[in-house]
Amino acid sequence: MWAVARRRWIGYAAGCEAVAAIVTVTGLATGFGGPVQFSSFGVLVGLGIAQAEMSRRIERLRRWMSGQTHINVTSVWYLAGAFLLPPAWVALLALVLYLHLWLRVWRHVRTRPAHRFAASTAWAMLSCFAASAVLTIGDLDQGRLDTAYGVLALVLAAAVFELVNVVLVATGIFLYTNSRSPADLIGTWEDNAFELSTLCLGGLAALAFVHQPVLVVFVLPPLLLLHRYLLLKQQLQVAVVTDEKTGLLNTGGWHDLATREFTRARRRGAGSGFAVLMIDLDHFKRINDTYGHLTGDEVLAAVAVAIEASVRQSDTVGRFGGEEFVVLLPATGDTDVLGIAERVRIAVRELTVAVGGPLRISGLSVSVGVACYPQAGATLDEVLRSADAALYRAKDAGRNRVAV
Repeated sequence: MWAVARRRWIGYAAGCEAVAAIVTVTGLATGFGGPVQFSSFGVLVGLGIAQAEMSRRIERLRRWMSGQTHINVTSVWYLAGAFLLPPAWVALLALVLYLHLWLRVWRHVRTRPAHRFAASTAWAMLSCFAASAVLTIGDLDQGRLDTAYGVLALVLAAAVFELVNVVLVATGIFLYTNSRSPADLIGTWEDNAFELSTLCLGGLAALAFVHQPVLVVFVLPPLLLLHRYLLLKQQLQVAVVTDEKTGLLNTGGWHDLATREFTRARRRGAGSGFAVLMIDLDHFKRINDTYGHLTGDEVLAAVAVAIEASVRQSDTVGRFGGEEFVVLLPATGDTDVLGIAERVRIAVRELTVAVGGPLRISGLSVSVGVACYPQAGATLDEVLRSADAALYRAKDAGRNRVAV
């Protein structure tokens, strides 16, 4: 956390975690919101864990493919809990379900480090606590769900949960990434429509729980199908922007991310910039001519892995076609970018590719062109042209080198 997160985010996350712990412990100790029905708590925990287990593979893939904003379906059980349980116990429900997701799903995902999981857990607990606490006003939690008063209480709980969660999460994402993109901060329209759908299912779960508990299990099938639909949608979105030979971003996908970074850098003004590496695998035609195109594809995939391993997690690697790769390095200055470019060159130089049987291909090399915004150009296209020109200078100077 100390290596990758901004200090302001660490302070914000630690503060949220402390508040979540304090309000939960205080609520449990004082009995705020009335007595708890342990059977209701146990059933909601059981249903939440069962649903997570049945969709474990889907959730892992979705988390791996998601951006900053990630909607999971546990809010179904939170909304039902907000109506059925005291505030502290709903927060405790969120804690238990998030811990289960961490142990069974998220700890295996590289993009879900423990410090972000802890913060997300705190935000879920605070959202649940707020949604349940608002129902203690005017005895809203005592309203029957088959009356207008009860439906009003359910809608109010859902609105409070969503509002508090959006504010907490968006603030955390902004402090972590400095992004101002609405899609990054609060998700897309589809993300929010999915969240609304899960809250609607949560309302139905609460209604079934009060009037006919056995019907709660009928919430699971549409929930699982909705989850699978989202995975398929994300897979299609990833396929559109992914190069099938290397698994890197293709030209369109990389250019889209680079355009966003250029917009952020221009908005931040003086002192803000980014760098681009244009990388070309030297003498790649010889490999295709000597060993065949299938072996050439294996070499490209191995070089892609070597490049990704040599840059930072925040950097974006793409393939521009043929044997040419490109790397976007956000918030990177002249000194840092040269070190990263040299690290890429050395990693490929030391690479040995096993392509079946005793055949090993080594002695690979790359030429790297470097360009930084705003020194190398006032637009993204100018920076790319500068990086391309630097790449050709590196090739003209004998290959296997870095040029600016």
